[in-house]
Amino acid sequence: MINTWLTNTGKYCLFMERTFKVPDRWSVFARRCIDEISKLGVDSIPLVIIISLFIGAVIAIQMQLNTTSPLMPAYTVGLATRDIVLLEFSNSILCLILAGKVGSNIASEIGTMRVTEQIDALEIMGVNSCSFLVLPKVVAFVLFMPILVTFCMGTALFGGFLVAIFTDLIPASRYSYGLQALFQEWYVWYGLIKCFFFAFIIASIASFFGYYVRGGALEVGKASTDAVVTSSILILLFDVILTKLLLQ
Repeated sequence: MINTWLTNTGKYCLFMERTFKVPDRWSVFARRCIDEISKLGVDSIPLVIIISLFIGAVIAIQMQLNTTSPLMPAYTVGLATRDIVLLEFSNSILCLILAGKVGSNIASEIGTMRVTEQIDALEIMGVNSCSFLVLPKVVAFVLFMPILVTFCMGTALFGGFLVAIFTDLIPASRYSYGLQALFQEWYVWYGLIKCFFFAFIIASIASFFGYYVRGGALEVGKASTDAVVTSSILILLFDVILTKLLLQ
């Protein structure tokens, strides 16, 4: 198992070296980046909004039901909901979810190109297939990820606000005050910094597993699963590391 891990790590490093070569034609690279932003980023916005809206509502409800103490001010619900969303949900948990959607999409797309010999055709024509196929995906997803995180932050907090409006669990004014109380701007930047690392992990790991698929449709499905699992593990690992570095 250790030998397999070391072998895959070495292959991944060599794969990244080939990926980050200067593109042969910048105009083609720019067009592909725009297409990937639309496919990987813009198409993920509805999913991000729906999930964030409901999770924000659930967090607000749970906080209210579990912090009913006379020693705690009423605005604690808004404050706790805000910090949970900014510190973890809007970046780490969101990226775990997107690893399933975006990661499997990338792995299956590149894997299908491998088993149908389209990548081999590019290599025969003298095209750096890693740079041509993978680099636009990585760049596009890394650049668009902060927008998805921003949508997640705003929508999740709005979901909690809807709970305050349409239920009698917490007054809306108290919830709004809690969102503003003891606000630390660094928490927003902290979430945005982490999302760059997580987006790179999702796009590069999924591309790696898809690129080295061997076999047929069954192996493409297995590569997609392996990409999601590996990305999720690395996201959790780097979440611990980045939290220690950025919040110590």
